[in-house]
Amino acid sequence: MLTLTPIPGIPLIEPGDDLPEIIVKAVTQADISVQQGDIFILAQKIVSKAEGRMVNLADVHPSPKAFDLARQTGKDPRLIELILVESHEVLRTRPGTIIVEHRLGFVCANAGIDHSNVAGLGNTHEEYVLLLPENPDASADAIRRALERSFGVSLGTMIIDSHGRAWRLGTVGVAIGISGMPGLVDLRGTPDLFDYRLRITTVGAADELAAAASLVMGQAAEGTPVVHARGFPYPLRPGSLSELIRPKEQDMFR
Repeated sequence: MLTLTPIPGIPLIEPGDDLPEIIVKAVTQADISVQQGDIFILAQKIVSKAEGRMVNLADVHPSPKAFDLARQTGKDPRLIELILVESHEVLRTRPGTIIVEHRLGFVCANAGIDHSNVAGLGNTHEEYVLLLPENPDASADAIRRALERSFGVSLGTMIIDSHGRAWRLGTVGVAIGISGMPGLVDLRGTPDLFDYRLRITTVGAADELAAAASLVMGQAAEGTPVVHARGFPYPLRPGSLSELIRPKEQDMFR
């Protein structure tokens, strides 16, 4: 049975904070047992904050392309400049919205750059935004290894964010960084209830778990940015975000 437990007592994260140390302390204080095969799921924002991915818009100098896209979308040209820096390609624009292929390979709005829950330094001339981690897979891997050293068992870790979808309304939690667990599970050749062999079924297992954890974390106040999962129904193995990225030639929405 899959069980998701929010980890209480996670403080507001500041640049340079040691996330594994904070998680171990919170888990210990909450008297939560950690067993072989458990998974820790972290909200992207606390990872980005710990890694110092906050940018002051006052320090950003927009390019001509940024000004042009700002006129099309009504967005701040400084924000647009950061979106361009963080992206491979602009795919769609409309007033209030810009959809890009992020440099990490996935398609999302605003290159994942966020204003919400990002505190500045108290200066009225400063306006901070938060970028995604530089390398979420590497971040997840470093956190996993540190947690494994502390708890003495093999674990999985995942960093998640909220994304919209081309074919449905509403945002859902998705994996943007994975370590020690599968992103995609290939069920082709597996018999179903009537012994029919599945031919095309692959499961975005990491995204399914990310969506479940996102329900526990919440989408606004973010008082519980770390979730402990037990009972993941697939064996743990090395994994990465690349498993979940649809190749361009198979992307019918571009």
